[in-house]
Amino acid sequence: MSQVNKQAIAAAFGRAAQSYSRHDGLQRQSAEGLRSLLAEHDFARVLDAGCGPGGNSLAWRNVGSHVTAMDLSAQMLDQARSQQAADDYLLADIEAIPLADGQFSLVWSHLAVQWCASLPQALAELYRVTQPGGKVAFTTLLNGSLPELNQAWRAVDTQPHANRFLCGQQVTDALSGWRYRCAVQTVTLLFDDALSAMRSLKGIGATHLHSGRGDKPLTRGQLQQLALAWPQQSGQFPLSYQLFHGIIERD
Repeated sequence: MSQVNKQAIAAAFGRAAQSYSRHDGLQRQSAEGLRSLLAEHDFARVLDAGCGPGGNSLAWRNVGSHVTAMDLSAQMLDQARSQQAADDYLLADIEAIPLADGQFSLVWSHLAVQWCASLPQALAELYRVTQPGGKVAFTTLLNGSLPELNQAWRAVDTQPHANRFLCGQQVTDALSGWRYRCAVQTVTLLFDDALSAMRSLKGIGATHLHSGRGDKPLTRGQLQQLALAWPQQSGQFPLSYQLFHGIIERD
């Protein structure tokens, strides 16, 4: 995988901490997809690894779990605290979790591991802190996500404007040796215009590019080019995401 700048990723999500809940349509639909794969929903101790502003942490706390909310972004953790989303809060990196082995009956990591440098390392850490008989539940983005955005930008320039994600085979390769089940889900969100679609990405902090890019704002002409090149559905502007949901059984 590409080298990743964890400080830059944390900063991008930190800037979105206040706006995240207004742009979380993907997160809500995706979390439902991941939760539906769990055979049971009664877990004594839950780690929400990559908790963001705490929506999933609060959902688990509301059904009686003791929840530890963990994130790379201090601002996201502050937002989770303000919602009283968890019992404990931990500023930490999924690839180096500063906790002892086997503490949680469920380790939940929703739409976070795609920002890690190594998916096998991330999953190994999530597995390590899960207690025997417990579960790791994770969702990551797959390649093929955001095709509409990529198509529209090709009318403007040749620079990358979205990260390249792993393919399904690469994710299943990272799961080799563990007992797991998985599912793939497509979520398509519709927006009134191209700018609203792009603002939805900024609103959840998903704008950091591993390859880097300039910070020049869009010109009016570029925005018009994007809008003309964006494939539309009934006059609306779609953004599609390919999601991989995985449940690992901890031996």
